[in-house]
Amino acid sequence: MITIEDIRKAQAILKNVVHRTALTYCSVLSEITGGEIYLKMENLQKTGAFKIRGAYNKIAHLSEEDKKKGVVAASAGNHAQGVALAAKTFGIPVTIVMPRYAPLSKITRTKNLGAQVILEGNVFDEAYEAALRIQEKTGAVFVHPFNDPYVIAGQGTIGLEIMEDLSDVEMVVVPVGGGGLISGVSIAIKSMNPNARIIGVQAENMPSMVASLRKGRTERIEGKPTLADGIAVKKPGELTLEIVKKYVDEMVTVSEEEIADAILFLLEQAKVVAEGAGAVGVAALLNKLDVRGKKVVVVISGGNIDVNMIDRIINKGLVKSGRKAFIETFVMDRPGALKELLGIIAELGANVLSVFHNRSAKDVPIGFAKIELELETVDEKHVGEIERVLIAKGYEVKKVG
Repeated sequence: MITIEDIRKAQAILKNVVHRTALTYCSVLSEITGGEIYLKMENLQKTGAFKIRGAYNKIAHLSEEDKKKGVVAASAGNHAQGVALAAKTFGIPVTIVMPRYAPLSKITRTKNLGAQVILEGNVFDEAYEAALRIQEKTGAVFVHPFNDPYVIAGQGTIGLEIMEDLSDVEMVVVPVGGGGLISGVSIAIKSMNPNARIIGVQAENMPSMVASLRKGRTERIEGKPTLADGIAVKKPGELTLEIVKKYVDEMVTVSEEEIADAILFLLEQAKVVAEGAGAVGVAALLNKLDVRGKKVVVVISGGNIDVNMIDRIINKGLVKSGRKAFIETFVMDRPGALKELLGIIAELGANVLSVFHNRSAKDVPIGFAKIELELETVDEKHVGEIERVLIAKGYEVKKVG
C-alpha cells in the first residue's frame, strides 16, 4: 500500500517540474450550495491536467536500462500528454496508444510533445489492450495511467498541496475513472486529516468503480459514451479499488446533462475552463451533495476540452435556459411579409441571429414561405411571450429544439 511518505518523496521529485496549482475560493458556488467551496485548479497544470504528476514520478523511478528501452502508454488524452512531456524531459522514446475517437486537440498536443501516437480502439480499454501488445513486442516500459504505486503517489501530491493550503478541509470531491487520482489524494488527505470526507464522482454512463465497489472486486462494464472521456474507464485497477475501499467515504454518479451544465456553469459563472472529467465534481456539488456549512475542495482535474465541444455545450445550454430559441412559422409569399414578422420580433426585444426563408419544402402551402428564426432571448418567459404574441397576430408557431 502506498504511504504518505511515498507521496512526500514524489513531491520532492516533482518540486521543480509541475506547477503548484492554486486553491481558489469560489464565491458563486459557495453562495449556491451554502458551503465554503474551493477549486483545486489542476486544469491550469502543465499539459492542462494533473496527469503529469504521476507520469513523471513513474518515469523518474525507472532504471537507466529501462529508460533506454523507452516507454509506452494508453490514454484517452491527458495521461498521454503527461507521459509524453515526462519522456521528453528525460529524453527517452515514447509511444502512446489513444482511442480513435479521442479529442483531436489531445491527439495533436500529444504528437507535438514528440510522442509516436497510434490510434486504436473506440474507448480507453481497447487502446490499453493494444498498448500492452506493443509493450510485449518491443520491451518498452508500460506506464499505467492509474494502477501503479508511483503514478498514485505522484497524483497524491495534489492532496498534500490541499492540506498545506487548507488543513481544516472537511470534504474533498474528486473525479474517478480508473481510480489513480482519488487513491493518491485520499491517502494524503486521510493521513493528515482522518476526519475529512473523500467523495468520488463518476459519470453515470461509465460507473466502473461504483460497480466494482458494489461487487467487492474489479468489475468490467460496457457503459456508454460520455462527455467525461477522461474518466471513461471500463474497469478500475485492483490496487486502486483496494485503496478506494479503505479511504473513500462515498461515491456518486452524475448524468451527461449534469456534466454539460457544470461545464457551462464553470465557464460562465466561475470563469473556469474544465473538460467533462474536470467538471464532474462541480456537477455532483450542484446536484447530488449536501455541503451546507462545510469547507469543501473540488478537484478540477483537467481543462483539455475541444473548442467545438464547448460551442455545442454553450448552444445547448442557451436553448435549455431560454436564452436562445429556434422558431418556425409561415408568412405570405409577398413583399414586406418577412419585414412585418421581423418587426414584431424586434418590438418584443429579441435579437435575430439567423433567418432561413424556404418556399420549396413539402409542408409549405403554395403562396407561402416557411421562416425559420434563430433568436437571442432573455429567458423561457421571454420565449413564451414571443410565441403568444405571434399566435395572437395570426401566425402558426412551432418551437424547435
